[in-house]
Amino acid sequence: MDEHTRSEDIARLQRLLPHWIEHNEEHAEEFRKWAERAREAGEVHVADHLLTAARMLAQANEALQGALDHLGGAPASPEHEHPQPHAHG
Repeated sequence: MDEHTRSEDIARLQRLLPHWIEHNEEHAEEFRKWAERAREAGEVHVADHLLTAARMLAQANEALQGALDHLGGAPASPEHEHPQPHAHG
C-alpha cells in the first residue's frame, strides 16, 4: 500500500468513526427503549439482556473514540459518510 492510499484510508477513517459512534448511540437508545417495553411486558430477563447490549455499545464507543482521538479527531469539515444503508426498526 503506498503512502497516498494510506493517507486516504486514514482520512476516510476519521470521517467514518464519528458516524459509527453516532450510529451506536442510536442503537443503544433503541435497545434501552425496547428494554423498557420488554420489562413492562413482564420480560425482565429480555430487558436485562437488551440493557447489557446497550452498555456493550457504550464500551465499543469508548474504543472507537480512542481510535478517533489517536488519529487527531474528526476532520474540520466532516463529510457524513455512510458505509452501508440499512433499516432501523
